[in-house]
Amino acid sequence: MNAKGDGMAQARETGTLGKLMVLLDLVTHADAPLRFTDILSLAGQPRGTLHRQLSHLVEEGLLELDGDGRYAPGLRLLDFAARSWARNEFRLIAEPHLAALQQATGETVHLGVLRGHSIIYLDKVEGRQPVRMYSQIGNASPCYCTGVGKAALSLLPAESLADLLAGVNFTRFTAATHASPASLLAEIHEIATQGYAFDREEHEAGIRCVAAPIWSEDRTFLGGVSITGPAYRLSMELLAQWAVPVQQAAGSIMEGMRIRLGPRR
Repeated sequence: MNAKGDGMAQARETGTLGKLMVLLDLVTHADAPLRFTDILSLAGQPRGTLHRQLSHLVEEGLLELDGDGRYAPGLRLLDFAARSWARNEFRLIAEPHLAALQQATGETVHLGVLRGHSIIYLDKVEGRQPVRMYSQIGNASPCYCTGVGKAALSLLPAESLADLLAGVNFTRFTAATHASPASLLAEIHEIATQGYAFDREEHEAGIRCVAAPIWSEDRTFLGGVSITGPAYRLSMELLAQWAVPVQQAAGSIMEGMRIRLGPRR
């Protein structure tokens, strides 16, 4: 079973709330609306229990049931997401620094946080160029083949990093994607030394980025900021030149976090 499957199995053991979260996770991550039989086979819960839980989620507006009997994310989730995004302290602190980085480079800037084996994008400032990135706020990307992800991984202690990578399924998205923990670890050590990371078309063919890590004083938050664009426009030489401004942006964000949030007690 993969890491996500392990998480679902654990959630099923935590009671009603955990089971509801499993169902929300299944439906919101599906590529298309799911029928009851699809969810039944994936959730591993008794038919009667599953029917009651889905009904509760529909009643609360967290899921929607269409005329063909298929379940999809409900509009109430959008309200939750919008409120969470608008009030996210870290994003608010980072916002002016992301805008300044975009103005300086003209390219798309991302802000992400490490959650499990993925990077969740908290914010994005579109570049001024005609070709734009298809990334979306709230989307998750693998940590092992993205600039922000590798930058965040470089902050982890060796033991924590090894434990995390043991649960990663190293899917090859492109010819440049790391295929094993060994090859990734060599680069992570380099990133930890130099303070920035590259995405050399590892997640999407034709897309490159340079990223710098961001962390809180107590290391409870790990993430990063990146400059991203098409490979034909962003040579590795240009990205190397932008390593300094992206590190400066990361440093300014961390200083803003220290001032705004103060030391944790």
